[in-house]
Amino acid sequence: MSRQPLVVIPVPAPVQQSAFDLIATFMEAAAAAGEQLQDGDVLAISSKYTAISQGRVISLDSIEVTPFAAELAERYSMNPKMAQLVVQEADHIFGGIPGFLLTYKDGILSPNAGIDRSNIPNGLAVLFPEQPYHTAADIRRALRDRLGVDAGVILTDSWLMPGRLGTSGVALATAGFKPIQDERGKRDLFGNPMQVTQRGIADSICQCAQLVMGERDEATPFAVVRNTGVELGDFELDVDDVAIDWRLCIYVQSLTAGRLEDVRETTAVNGHKVEPVR
Repeated sequence: MSRQPLVVIPVPAPVQQSAFDLIATFMEAAAAAGEQLQDGDVLAISSKYTAISQGRVISLDSIEVTPFAAELAERYSMNPKMAQLVVQEADHIFGGIPGFLLTYKDGILSPNAGIDRSNIPNGLAVLFPEQPYHTAADIRRALRDRLGVDAGVILTDSWLMPGRLGTSGVALATAGFKPIQDERGKRDLFGNPMQVTQRGIADSICQCAQLVMGERDEATPFAVVRNTGVELGDFELDVDDVAIDWRLCIYVQSLTAGRLEDVRETTAVNGHKVEPVR
């Protein structure tokens, strides 16, 4: 089956620092860019821009630091108020390195519970959007009501892949299409049944969008992604449709409960010596 080439259209928009009408802003920005959202498109929206539209901006001066947060801040060389924010926002804290805590938040392993202090005035921080999946669904309904368009929605973020330099796109939330394509039971090129593969469609689309949205001073919080091939529908989605319980995550479990402990001798792996884990 032939498909149309994938098209990713950046839509710049004004910088915002407090609550605003996200849909109206997109409509004005798309018109200014000479673009129009179409049926079947997927609209990728910066999760940070979405959070700012909800007023999810907080002044660090307003934060009162608890003894536990102060202890974390000292141990991991953090701003105590930032450490307190992470304690308040994270679903789980695993540990950290100087300046950062590794957390689980809204189904994503992320530094500092996704709290962002870039591209916002000094002394402020932006939290994750409130109830990301409900927010994405609300945006999809608003696009249908105000533009008459049936489109999918992704709230985009970026993350660090374990063991790799650089950030890549990750879908914080999705609305209008299933974020995972299950390939299990289907046949590969040689007729063998697939056993474990589930494709992260939403994350893949998000990565395409991030290429044109940028992360620095591009001021491009929207991207229209066309010809993705996703099937749109009013699916009831939440974090359980895409996130694995961190207790089952190979990265987390291999470095915690599944650590290689009490190795008696140095082991050779691919010709390299591996020292015992202590």
